[in-house]
Amino acid sequence: MSDINTTPLVDIMLVLLIIFLIAVPVAIQTVEELQIPIIENQESDDKVENLLITVTTTDAEGRTPRTIRSGYTGATRDGECRVFFNNTTLVDSTELYDVAFERLDNIVQRAGGPEAIMADPELIPQVHIRGDVNAPWRCVAGTIFNVQAAGYPTVAFISNPVDPEG
Repeated sequence: MSDINTTPLVDIMLVLLIIFLIAVPVAIQTVEELQIPIIENQESDDKVENLLITVTTTDAEGRTPRTIRSGYTGATRDGECRVFFNNTTLVDSTELYDVAFERLDNIVQRAGGPEAIMADPELIPQVHIRGDVNAPWRCVAGTIFNVQAAGYPTVAFISNPVDPEG
């Protein structure tokens, strides 16, 4: 007889199915809400890191996006501009200029001065701006102006990938 007996295989699969049907709901209910620590971003000593900036606005009720739940419902065209330095620290336009200038100055001094950093273009950091789709251009343009005035020569944009399926 050349047929394979599948009865033991079916029995094992049914037992595994019952185990998973019981174990998955128990595992989901026992996991408590995960608390992710918020850590201050520290600059690397050995590698020049690009400056990451997020530009958005307040929502219709005037709330600002936060890393912790705030009831924020999304950027609006009429909202006030909100700029996050290194994607974590909320700054206004004056603070953005000051903090960006200080950061760039530290990078230039660490590299050995303006001549040394100009000799190796890889040492010059870039600014990457992630703008909310609903943030008005005035917010993004103000951010570009401030970081270029602080001395950053290259400003780039980070966008979400487009779904090829439409």
